[in-house]
Amino acid sequence: MLSPAASRLAPSAATGLPLALEIRLMREGDLTAYKTLRDAMLAQHEEAFTSDAAAERGRDAESYRSRLTGAGHCLFTLLAWDGPQLLGALSAERDGRAKIRHIAHVVGMMVADAAQGRGIGRALMQAALALLIQDDALQLVTLSVTRSNTAARKLYEHCGFTRYGRLEGAIVLPDGRVLDKDLMVHRLRPPGPAA
Repeated sequence: MLSPAASRLAPSAATGLPLALEIRLMREGDLTAYKTLRDAMLAQHEEAFTSDAAAERGRDAESYRSRLTGAGHCLFTLLAWDGPQLLGALSAERDGRAKIRHIAHVVGMMVADAAQGRGIGRALMQAALALLIQDDALQLVTLSVTRSNTAARKLYEHCGFTRYGRLEGAIVLPDGRVLDKDLMVHRLRPPGPAA
């Protein structure tokens, strides 16, 4: 079972992280801020997300309740805050079917444009992996990343993910561009019987 404790980092000027950075689990009161960040990221980076900005814009904040810890297939959503400002988010999910319950999936990783390049994505991913490894039944963590998103791919590789495949033609954008997704995996522990 995952610990519900918030994760506070100890940023410093040397790390480039905001001094007040707090990474914690998303709460009900965060849904509006989460939707605002998500809408902005989908609109500004349509090539980076499978979700469609126009369709998602029509959802209300309450519809993201499914991203709260323990809701449906969602294990958790982590948020990165600098005081009152939401800088980033990452969700982890798991399928409930017995044969694949040992696999978690990272989805919806995003860092606000103004905060990119400052280690916030790495801090979110490290906090997520620290939570996921607490679940003895989990062995693998997967994600997909647009092949052309070099910065994100390098971040994931730095966090221990390796590419195991590519889904060609994974996304077709409104302007007709076709993009591939790299499929990546991180092993939390050696293969064996799930707990």
